[in-house]
Amino acid sequence: METVTFPSNGLDLAGHLYRPEGEPRGAIVVGHPGSGVKEQAAGAYARQLADQGFLALAFDAAYQGESAGEPRGLEDPAQRVEDIRAAVTFLDAENVGVLGICASGGYGLAASGTDQRIKAVAAVSLADIARQFRFGADGTQDPAVLQGMLAQGQDGSFPLFPETEEQARQAGPHAYDGWEYYCTPRAEHPRSAKTLTWNSVGRIAAFDAFRTVDLITPRPVLFVVGRDAVTSWMTVEAYQKAAGPKEVHWIEGAGHVDLYDRYVPRVVERVTEFFGKNL
Repeated sequence: METVTFPSNGLDLAGHLYRPEGEPRGAIVVGHPGSGVKEQAAGAYARQLADQGFLALAFDAAYQGESAGEPRGLEDPAQRVEDIRAAVTFLDAENVGVLGICASGGYGLAASGTDQRIKAVAAVSLADIARQFRFGADGTQDPAVLQGMLAQGQDGSFPLFPETEEQARQAGPHAYDGWEYYCTPRAEHPRSAKTLTWNSVGRIAAFDAFRTVDLITPRPVLFVVGRDAVTSWMTVEAYQKAAGPKEVHWIEGAGHVDLYDRYVPRVVERVTEFFGKNL
């Protein structure tokens, strides 16, 4: 693994570049989930993709992790999309794919729609962050929730996770899974974001990860999703909007966060087949 930096809209992004043995089968940009860092899910996928013969880059989004940008903890979808394009530029390879996990699945679709250097895109546990803020992870949130968040203004930050295990369990299985991944020894990391800036909310609300998904065609799209993921409705919607070629691969018995760590080898097996055929 090699530590690298590269520019994105004037900000230096920090990345880990994983090289395969021998000539690469292609190059893959790996985007981390919202609040994640390159040392977590993105790094796990990049490392195993390198083992399968791909040059793989995991990196921290601008304003997060070891990457530059102020205020810390800003989630700016437009910048996140630009970060993926910047990573493609850095790799400077003829055959480049994008693998996005959770929110980066949405950002990867948005980047691929208008950047034809990306030859194939895979979304794992896809989440469009705008739909999650508007409708909730399960799609049933009262619209008044987002209106209330927008009314908070621009200053300061708010917590992303419950403070205790008891509070996390009371918030429901999806909230508990996120808390367990990010806030316990399962996968916690000191640079992983635990708060989000209030001025992120307006940027998120104005975004639509699926707006240009039809423009990806004739390049292929793969969706990998847990059968028990509360967010799976977003994968279904994106699949319906994609013009094709397109595939959905369901992981039986898996929830949304399970694909961050517990099912990585199984997902990489399917993703390797996909990128091996299309890069």
